[in-house]
Amino acid sequence: MIRNLTRAAVVLAMLSGVPAFALDNPLSGLLTQGPVADFLNIFQERAPAARVIEWNADYPKGTVVISTSKRRLYYILGNEQAIEYGVGVGREGFAWSGEKHVTAIRAWPGWTPPPQMLKRRPELPRYMQGGIDNPLGARAIYLGSSLYRIHGSNEPETIGAAVSSGCIRMVNRDVIDLAERVKVGTKVVVLQ
Repeated sequence: MIRNLTRAAVVLAMLSGVPAFALDNPLSGLLTQGPVADFLNIFQERAPAARVIEWNADYPKGTVVISTSKRRLYYILGNEQAIEYGVGVGREGFAWSGEKHVTAIRAWPGWTPPPQMLKRRPELPRYMQGGIDNPLGARAIYLGSSLYRIHGSNEPETIGAAVSSGCIRMVNRDVIDLAERVKVGTKVVVLQ
């Protein structure tokens, strides 16, 4: 048992890019981006704390800007500042970009998996009551008439990774904060 755990620790150390193991690693390119990196990220990083940053891009105050490549969501405060949150994004084949508007905000929403998701994963429940075990977490911010939402997560370890079916995931404390700032009609810009 201990031997197996030691082997697993060595393999994870090599794959995670620990400097002692990272030199001349032929897999290092695979480990910095893509599905393997997203899987390994679950074991390496915790969601970064929300923070106020300098912001000089040309979006009006109150806009939400999401960078899927950086795995960050920015709420524009104005005066060249924004709040930066860590997010989880759509996995390969489910990432998207464009503009939407907030159409609803719900606290502890129930979850009904869409038919497309049930087709891929028939073992999912047909409905799940809102609560701490619900995949939508503490808040859901609905985006237009799409199936996409910005929502909390009961899997905070996935923040920073591309693992969702297109929704933007946040830790519950951050989505609660964001839900108190946005309003129905808020513009959401999703960038690659």
